[in-house]
Amino acid sequence: MTGARAEIGETVAAAIRKALLTGEPGAKVFAAREVARRWRLGQVEFAFDQPMPARPAWPERPELLPPNRMPKRGKGGSERGRIALWHALAHIEFVAIDLALDMAGRFGAGMGRDFVSDFLSIAADEAMHFALLDRKLRKLGSHYGALPAHSGLWGAAEETSHDVSARLAIVPMVLEARGLDVTPATLARVRAQGDEDGAKILTRILDDEIRHVAIGTRHFVAISTDNGEKPQDRWKKLVARHFRGRVKPPFNDSARSAAGLSRDFYEIVAS
Repeated sequence: MTGARAEIGETVAAAIRKALLTGEPGAKVFAAREVARRWRLGQVEFAFDQPMPARPAWPERPELLPPNRMPKRGKGGSERGRIALWHALAHIEFVAIDLALDMAGRFGAGMGRDFVSDFLSIAADEAMHFALLDRKLRKLGSHYGALPAHSGLWGAAEETSHDVSARLAIVPMVLEARGLDVTPATLARVRAQGDEDGAKILTRILDDEIRHVAIGTRHFVAISTDNGEKPQDRWKKLVARHFRGRVKPPFNDSARSAAGLSRDFYEIVAS
C-alpha cells in the first residue's frame, strides 16, 4: 500500500519517460507492463508534463551495427543459425517496446486517452514478446546481447518524431506490417525443425502484430479523414518522404487485410 500511495499524482508522461529511460532489458519489460497496468487501473494522470527522451536507455550489449556490417546469420538449421534468428527477433521486440511507449508519450496529449490506451497495451504486448524470446534464447544456451544487433530500428522514430501521421505510417503500417509478411515463412521453417515451442511463440507474436497494425492503421485513417485527405494517398506521400527503403513483396495479404491495410495502400508503392 505504501508504494501505491507514493505513485498517486504521477502523470502518464512521467511514468512513460521512466520506462523509456530504463535500460536493463528485464527491468524495461517490467516497467512497460507496469505503466500499462497502472494506466488501465487509473493510477496515473492523463497529463503530459515531461518530454520524451530523444533516445531511450539501452543496455551496453548487444553491440548495435549498421545493416551493412551485420554478420550473416548462416543457415537456420544450425545451432548458430537458430540462435541468430531468435536473437534478431528478440532485438526487434525490444526496440518495439520503446517505439510503442514513445508513441503514447510523444503524441498522446494531442491524440487523446484512447490513443494512449492503445499504444500502452501494445508496449505491454511487445514486452511480453521480448520476454518469451529472451527465455527461448536462454533455453538455447544464449541470451539477449550475446550477438550484435541492427542499429537502424530506432531511426524510424527519430525520422518521424515531429508528426504522428508520419510515425503511424512508418512504424505500424510499414515496419510492423513487414513482420506480418515474413513471420509465416519463419514459422514454417521453425515447425519444419520440430521446434513447437518456437512455433507457439511466433504464432502468438503474429496474432498480436495483426492487432498492432490494425490499431496504427485505424488511427492513421481517422487523422487523414479528419483532415479531408484520402488515407491511401497520404500514406504513400509519407512513406516516400520518410521511409528509407522500399515496401517490397511478397505480402501477407490476408493478415494485412485483417489489419485494415488493404492492397490499395501499398500495391503501387511496391511496384
